[in-house]
Amino acid sequence: MGIFNFFSKDKKENLDKGLSKTKESVFSKLTRIVAGKSRVDEDILDELEEVLITSDVGVETTLKIISRIEKRIARDKYIDSKELTSILRDEIASLLADGNAEESADFELPEGQKPYVIMVVGVNGVGKTTTIGKLAYHFKKAGKKVYLGAADTFRAAATEQLTIWSKRVEVPIVKQKMGADPASVAYDTLSSAVINDADVIIIDTAGRLHNKINLMNELTKIKNVMKKVIPDAPQEVLLVLDGSTGQNAFEQAKQFTVATEVTALAITKLDGTAKGGVVIGISDQFKIPVKYIGLGESLEDLQVFRKREFVDSLFG
Repeated sequence: MGIFNFFSKDKKENLDKGLSKTKESVFSKLTRIVAGKSRVDEDILDELEEVLITSDVGVETTLKIISRIEKRIARDKYIDSKELTSILRDEIASLLADGNAEESADFELPEGQKPYVIMVVGVNGVGKTTTIGKLAYHFKKAGKKVYLGAADTFRAAATEQLTIWSKRVEVPIVKQKMGADPASVAYDTLSSAVINDADVIIIDTAGRLHNKINLMNELTKIKNVMKKVIPDAPQEVLLVLDGSTGQNAFEQAKQFTVATEVTALAITKLDGTAKGGVVIGISDQFKIPVKYIGLGESLEDLQVFRKREFVDSLFG
């Protein structure tokens, strides 16, 4: 077993700590609704529905979970209130989208796809630049040669922040002046990375949602220009969402999945919120695998998402 092929004790502790606010919120409410009850009845299910919705699991996903529990009750005839947590755990695990990692190695890249190009999308303020920096760190730590492309040329701060991360992680960055054509930056990044035998290329993009048509056109142009250098680029379009915004993250996911073909999700800032249920709802509703979760400020607090570990941590 390789060094990255296990879920370490440190990572488990980070996950437990990062989800602690959600866990405390959900379990304090669960404990309250089953207190003094010997069996799961309609009143408990009504209150459970409220618990899940207020944890930002989302209405549709919550109703799906409640429906599944009702079927279990109808089948088994009697369910002890103590069994509720176990059943809830099972149903949530089964709802998480297919394709979420289980036992895969941390920050591995697909075989035969070198360089592997990741185009990162998401609105400003969700932790997009920080996620890119942490990804670069983890890929480099795994022995990969990483290139960054600063294609968010509409905000000087975006390029400045990415430059700081490139220096901190000690990976090269390709950038142009503010207002430059983002597709041109992407082209230069891929060209330079190919010449220098890079393993992975991470391209930042602008996070504007005020005009979906412009956003769609811009992302499409960037992708088309990339293909002139690497025909199958980008192999991954990673949407970064701020987990602490709850239902607003759902809306952002909806907007970006319309604007471009999102293939993976990174959900950040889960450590500072009791709204960790958003991971469950977004994964279920959009059927896009959650690939990474952000659990804090340190470099090690970006983790590969594993649904089994996530559910185990959430339910103790």
